[in-house]
Amino acid sequence: MIEVNKRKAVFSELKGYCIHAGDNDYMEVTQWSNGEGYDICIDRKKGQERFSLTFGEFDLLTVLMHWKGE
Repeated sequence: MIEVNKRKAVFSELKGYCIHAGDNDYMEVTQWSNGEGYDICIDRKKGQERFSLTFGEFDLLTVLMHWKGE
């Protein structure tokens, strides 16, 4: 069985968000076809990084990034 999807993606240049960003650096986030996570691509002058996170992993990352301590 072959399934065709239109995956939701958002894109933005990094300049304006990161002081280390070059003119052509960008980030793109694409939702998985099954709706359970994201593919993240960060392209910068020093190379490209690609990784994937489930919604649960993304939630925990958000919690850890905003952790103020006890």
